Amino acid sequence: MKRSRDKAASELFAALYPRLAGWCRRLVDDDETAHEIASEAFTRLWARWTSVEEPRGFLYVTAANLVRDHWRKLERERRALRRATAEAATRPHTEQADPSVRLLVQSLPERLRVPILLHYYADMPVREVSVLTGRKEGTVKADLHAARELLRAHLRRSLDHTP
Repeated sequence: MKRSRDKAASELFAALYPRLAGWCRRLVDDDETAHEIASEAFTRLWARWTSVEEPRGFLYVTAANLVRDHWRKLERERRALRRATAEAATRPHTEQADPSVRLLVQSLPERLRVPILLHYYADMPVREVSVLTGRKEGTVKADLHAARELLRAHLRRSLDHTP
């Protein structure tokens, strides 16, 4: 039994790790961090191996949560750096005018961010996002639409403020 469990885990790792790590790489823009997140997702899956019904979905949702934690940590670091810089500078800090889609996605409420990450970044169909998040397909579609509208509005505002 343990041998077949180990073999199934090895096969799953070989099949999914490269894509999961690549997906994380696109989100965090750093190879080492992406591999750490993907590895941690697999570690957490392995710890719950016998109770997880959908390993692929578990991996992506876990990785999305780890990416979110990474983004939060970066934002805390950015705020601390801005505070330190503002205290040292004579002029106040101005926000960067160049919009980054990744940063905009990061700023979405979790209810909208998770479906965006799973659907657009992990290429999961709406049906699968629905199953993984426990929401009806119509709700997922509405959340994706709302998220796109928010992103569109943020981009418009950012572009309107550029010289």
